[in-house]
Amino acid sequence: MVLLRRVIGDALRTRRQGQHRTLREVSSAANVSLGYLSEIERGQKEPSSELLAAICDALGARLSELLREVSDTVALAEQMPGVLVPVADEPAPVATAAVRKATNRGVRQVTSDGAVAVQVRQDSPLKATLRSTRVRPAERDVVCAA
Repeated sequence: MVLLRRVIGDALRTRRQGQHRTLREVSSAANVSLGYLSEIERGQKEPSSELLAAICDALGARLSELLREVSDTVALAEQMPGVLVPVADEPAPVATAAVRKATNRGVRQVTSDGAVAVQVRQDSPLKATLRSTRVRPAERDVVCAA
């Protein structure tokens, strides 16, 4: 099952780390405690819309951009069997090197829409970890083949 708060947290952490900023810098700019921001990024707390807007502002991002990214990630997850709705325990066929590599790292499935790649790791029957990444043009051919 995909938890929206985890996808939001991952998107916020990715943006913050992409800017090479610390939790302390962003928490100070957003006027939120460092511990609470850390819990949001780890998907343990669900931020209010006001707090999410403040964090986006501190990161120099539009709230709509972040929500679009989260929406794209969830939309891709919805297309993957067993992520939002459990399926029988039958292994998916491993077709490409990219999928084999991901499977060896504990990642269950990899999918891409050409701009966003999503990796899913099933932590337990009711908990999955999604990692979404923007795919660079050179990487698109490899991931799309999955």
